[in-house]
Amino acid sequence: MSKRSILFFLPLSFSVCILLNSPVTSGEGPSTAIPPAQVSPRCETVQPYAGISANDLMKIKYTVKYTKFSQDYQGIGHFKMIPGDGPVRSRYWRRYRIILNKISEEIDYKDLVLILGPQNLKGLSVLTWTYRDPEKEQEVWTWIPSLRKVRRLSPSEEADPFMGSDFTTEDISTRKWEDETYRMVGEKTFAGHRSTYHEKTIYKDTDCYVIEAKPKRKKWYYSKRIVWLHKQFGGLIFDEFFGPEGKRWKTFVKEYEVLPDGCIPQVFIEAEDHLSNHKTVIGFKKEDIAFNSGLQEGFFSEKTLMRSKW
Repeated sequence: MSKRSILFFLPLSFSVCILLNSPVTSGEGPSTAIPPAQVSPRCETVQPYAGISANDLMKIKYTVKYTKFSQDYQGIGHFKMIPGDGPVRSRYWRRYRIILNKISEEIDYKDLVLILGPQNLKGLSVLTWTYRDPEKEQEVWTWIPSLRKVRRLSPSEEADPFMGSDFTTEDISTRKWEDETYRMVGEKTFAGHRSTYHEKTIYKDTDCYVIEAKPKRKKWYYSKRIVWLHKQFGGLIFDEFFGPEGKRWKTFVKEYEVLPDGCIPQVFIEAEDHLSNHKTVIGFKKEDIAFNSGLQEGFFSEKTLMRSKW
């Protein structure tokens, strides 16, 4: 497995963290369990500090996004695509992630995503390896059941919509800290976002750090983002995208739950395209998610990727 390849991935939208003390297996194939003594029952504390720089704040943001405060993650989730008019479409998946940056000199983390439905997409799987070396690009492979083959995608596909949603492949899985430059805008109070999906206001009057993020790529699909980070734990709660011409065209709102054990699952994401009036919402159920359950690195392989009976 070598060199650069990019693929669509699944969102990091989580619900309440639960811990599994029993061995974790995944149907057919080898067990994903490791001895319980190697599993920590807690997640690491993630918290900004006084005088923190924009660069370091964004590092915390990516720690929260990719659950690097934990040893591993697994969960089942779904998202709904809501057009301005027309039927709502749904997608379902199972996702696994193992964090390796404390025990490996090479790997940061590995992800495996398995599509559970609808039927015409069931069995599609995606494997991503992300390296600690910022100069080494991610490697991403996908199993396409209808073709019975593993395929790599090109970097240009990062800008494509993820399965017809309002997220791009980059939004979901491939954007990294090294991909942008950062400037501190200031400390502000977020007024709140009124979700039209579940009709409640999210993070009303919340203190935030506000950062301007610009892509290093030339002629990319957005010119900048205005990122609102929660002052308590550094998670991104609001994201504003501006097109190449400088006009705001897409926003995300993300909701989290900070748990006593240190885990910070995302519980809800709502993305809106303000030009098309199209929305995508993502959610997880409490009983379908776990941190620090004892996944093994060997599970994150092409052999697992090509299994289609999930």
